[in-house]
Amino acid sequence: MVRRPGLFTLVQAAAAGVALARLARGRTRRPPLTAAGAPDPVGGVSVVVPARDEAARLGPCLAGIRRDPDLGELLVVVDDDADAGTLAVAEAGGARVLRAPPLPAGWIGKTWALQQGLQAATGRVLVTLDADTRPEPGLLRALCAELADEGCDLVSLGTRFECDTAGERIFHPAMLATLVYRFGPLGAGEAPAHRAVANGQCLAVERERLVAAGGFTRTPSHMTDDIALARSLAADGWRLRFLDGTQLISVRMYTSAREIWREWGRSLSLSDVTAWRWLALDLAVVWLAMALPLPRLLLGRGTALDGLLVAVRCALLAPLGAAFERRGIAFWLSPLADTAAAARLTLAVVRPAREWRGRTYPDAAPTGTAVR
Repeated sequence: MVRRPGLFTLVQAAAAGVALARLARGRTRRPPLTAAGAPDPVGGVSVVVPARDEAARLGPCLAGIRRDPDLGELLVVVDDDADAGTLAVAEAGGARVLRAPPLPAGWIGKTWALQQGLQAATGRVLVTLDADTRPEPGLLRALCAELADEGCDLVSLGTRFECDTAGERIFHPAMLATLVYRFGPLGAGEAPAHRAVANGQCLAVERERLVAAGGFTRTPSHMTDDIALARSLAADGWRLRFLDGTQLISVRMYTSAREIWREWGRSLSLSDVTAWRWLALDLAVVWLAMALPLPRLLLGRGTALDGLLVAVRCALLAPLGAAFERRGIAFWLSPLADTAAAARLTLAVVRPAREWRGRTYPDAAPTGTAVR
């Protein structure tokens, strides 16, 4: 007598099919972005760095971008009540420092700062960088070369992660893997507007075109401001590229696994820019295809499908490893943290955070209105 698969197995098989289809997009992904062969940028490049209480992080970012021979102007937009240390580091780093006006209602601090930078910049190309990034020479011309392609209106880069502690190196890759299971690998082609992704740590666009489109006034109130802007522009027909920038820019996002849980976890779900039906599907895929197969096998309850999914997850470690400066044994054990990463993702969906750097913000406008 042939035993019929149970309901759990059927649902898991469906989730596995979705996950494998997404991961398979990596077969056509573009190689990491480099500056090799890129022409000189035309019209100047303005770099804008929003900063609020970033004294401990800002210095390496400014030092890195000032080494880039294609830099036209460097602007640091500090919050109206930013700490004196951030202001001092910005001035010492040779940047033009702008103080943002008091934050108006309906805005997030970062989007307000970016809007001030957009209005003050003069270069043909606008590049925005987070204060904790470490850019390398050649970054700017590589970004400009992408924008010069007729098939690209906005480009953002995935960065190389600097994780110093064992806790970071085991937990950070698991958190990153949840994004891959939901959206596929970097550089794997354009997605529909409602599934578009971008990385606000490093973003480039033609300045005047963004101004004409309304700039950051399009999505002022979203905590996941980069995704909100990308989806809003994609809905208007903009062509986006989210590429592997690990050879040109790195980032020191957090200093411990606890900080990763608290800070990255609050925005990882993208819940303020994603419809509930997609959030539910993504959670199902992450739990059933990524987080549960290994525990089921370890508990002796696994099936052949669980074994296949664990093998896929382990195979994913090699491409993920290129995104980390330091790996070690903790990185290779990171699948053991998948259940914790899935739990944090679920918590962020159920209880979305609206607090950042001491500020609490009201709920964003509904996705259907703010993200067009």
